[in-house]
Amino acid sequence: MSKYYYLVTGLPELTLEDNRLRYSVADFKKEFYPELSKGDQKLVDLFYLKFDNENVLSLLKNREAVIDERGNFSADSILAIIRQIQEEGKILTPNVLPPYLNQFITSYMLDSTFAEGKVMVVDRLAAMYYAHAMKCGNDFLSSWFEFNLHVNNILVALTARKFKMEVEPLIVGDTEVCQALRSSNARDFGLSSEVDYLEQVVKISEITDLVEREKKIDQLRWKWMEDKTFFEYFSLERLYVFLLQSDIIERWLTLDKEKGSQMFRSIIAALKDEVKVPVEY
Repeated sequence: MSKYYYLVTGLPELTLEDNRLRYSVADFKKEFYPELSKGDQKLVDLFYLKFDNENVLSLLKNREAVIDERGNFSADSILAIIRQIQEEGKILTPNVLPPYLNQFITSYMLDSTFAEGKVMVVDRLAAMYYAHAMKCGNDFLSSWFEFNLHVNNILVALTARKFKMEVEPLIVGDTEVCQALRSSNARDFGLSSEVDYLEQVVKISEITDLVEREKKIDQLRWKWMEDKTFFEYFSLERLYVFLLQSDIIERWLTLDKEKGSQMFRSIIAALKDEVKVPVEY
């Protein structure tokens, strides 16, 4: 793994309470990305794939949609794959997009049952994205994506239990933790000894203010990545943490409390439509 002494030494220290953005995720790609080895660039691409996921969903719904330029792939590249499936019934250039995106687009367009059921299409794509990223071969990044998958699933499972909904169809992913969340009736899903942050997530789930709850989740993420890279000094992992933290700060600086509340309530409204969450939520 390459060492990046000059790059890391010049990084500003970030905190979750920062009220100004030192580097945006777009700035990172312009300034730091070209300095990375080819192998490390591929690992950083995993972060930016989340924008490609959104772009794919947008273009599948509207071929004229304006995409987020922070993604790895242009609109033309994504639309070329969509056209191949539409016209040929298969992908002729399979190496343009990652395999999971090829699979998702193909299923979305050709499988009439793909969007049916209780699992939303966006969640199906998220599960495929996590599975892809967790196989990247880098221990920190694999753990990071697994951590986020599990935190999101635990929160979903706790919400489902609270409103006496069926948990199993709402969980995405195929890890042992995911399977336990689907099948266990124990208070802790039988995971207390397996997931050391379980109790923290349980406490977060009890916060009624949606914006405050999201803030606590980001605090948990922040501490997790700091703990995991405490002894990493000049590595890609340290740069990756800087990118992740910049992303968190950037997201919060674009939201005030009122806008944030509206955003999260719109998410809940969409969830109600899909899975019939009780109205009092």
